[in-house]
Amino acid sequence: MTPLTEAQFGQIVTIVKVAGDLKDRQHLADLGCVLNAQVTVVNQLDGDLILKIKGARVALGEALAKEIYF
Repeated sequence: MTPLTEAQFGQIVTIVKVAGDLKDRQHLADLGCVLNAQVTVVNQLDGDLILKIKGARVALGEALAKEIYF
């Protein structure tokens, strides 16, 4: 498993694990970051990510992005 922060620009990945405490996992689930969801890295700047999930763009800080694995 690799953290989402290691994904390359334009890469499409499938989420295989969401870690973190219950509050973080719930927040990520509300954004669409759930198991087996396909995510595209739209942009990356200093560890922060902009993702495309289910047709929507979502911004994640580096700390939360490190809790998502593909």
